[in-house]
Amino acid sequence: MRRCIQLARCGEAGAAPNPMVGAVVVCDGRIIGEGYHRRCGGPHAEVNAIGSVREKHLLSRSTIYVSLEPCAHFGKTPPCTDLIISSGIPRVVVGCADLYAKVNGLGIKKLQDAGCEVVVGVLEQECRDLNRRFFTFHQQHRPWITLKWAQSKDGFIDRLRKEGEEPTRFSNALTQMLVHRLRARHQAILVGTRTALLDNPTLTTRYWSGPNPLRLTIDRRGILPPTLHLLDGSTPTIVYTHESLREILTDLYGRGIQSLLVEGGAQLLQSFIDEGLWDEARIETAPLRLGQGVAAPHLADSQLESQHIYGGHILRQYRHI
Repeated sequence: MRRCIQLARCGEAGAAPNPMVGAVVVCDGRIIGEGYHRRCGGPHAEVNAIGSVREKHLLSRSTIYVSLEPCAHFGKTPPCTDLIISSGIPRVVVGCADLYAKVNGLGIKKLQDAGCEVVVGVLEQECRDLNRRFFTFHQQHRPWITLKWAQSKDGFIDRLRKEGEEPTRFSNALTQMLVHRLRARHQAILVGTRTALLDNPTLTTRYWSGPNPLRLTIDRRGILPPTLHLLDGSTPTIVYTHESLREILTDLYGRGIQSLLVEGGAQLLQSFIDEGLWDEARIETAPLRLGQGVAAPHLADSQLESQHIYGGHILRQYRHI
């Protein structure tokens, strides 16, 4: 199952909006086939794994391990359960059930009804975490939300400044590159009105290979000038005039956006935190002090997941609990 998870991650760039899935076929304690879901609309992990088996006669005494419950419905491809059954594989080990309404236990039941032995729940939490964005989208009807900011050692995200003044730079070359990697891993990115005005950001992935996220900003008073980078037409951008964050999230759900990166200023970030609308946070602390300025948001109900140091810059990852 750990190999399934490892394979599944290979589909990170292409599987969305489908979940990442890995599959391994084992016979007599030896892996004879493996695969993962490479891209949306393409063959699923089980299809690729079974297709990679050279000696098909071994399937009748094999076990297929799959990180997510096999589908039992027709989508862009036929049901994986049908292929498993027709291949004569007698045993299926599933990492976690698929809570998506069109699956949600139907794949497991179909396999069992066909006489397959089905084991569910091997490395269940790890398999569920693998597709936490997918599950959040379908269960909570909103994107997975990542908050991101950089701050000084004494807890400020910027000095007090006016429009036209350069922002304080906290990131070094490496951590800036990691920010762009983070952007490439999200479908949309949001900043508030003040950040759009003061920083005039491009919100692209200039320092990382990957697609630019859908750019979002908020302009309730209609004060953003058309000269901003966000409005240059180079990358799709949405300007919201909604009064509430939940309205924005509802709209993103309707657009099929499964992941949102919030890079806004302190006020916007704190609004997400106060409403409990966040799932993880990435905070960079630079080795400098400002003495005064705009205070960093206060992260509540959080658990530290990881910490790394890059040239004196501390990157901490938190999960909402």
